Amino acid sequence: MQDEKIIEVLLDRFPGKRITCAEAREFAAELQIELSRMGALCDQAGIKISACQLGCF
Repeated sequence: MQDEKIIEVLLDRFPGKRITCAEAREFAAELQIELSRMGALCDQAGIKISACQLGCF
């Protein structure tokens, strides 16, 4: 899936521009993308990742 489409889906699913670490990890697994890419896409979308359990974000 293209980055632009993923960002669009992220903004649709998380209109408050906040996502928990667990949600980010689950969404990355669903899309079969690396966590680092998920973090970068959230940054591009202006989405803040909170409650990080592993220190990845």
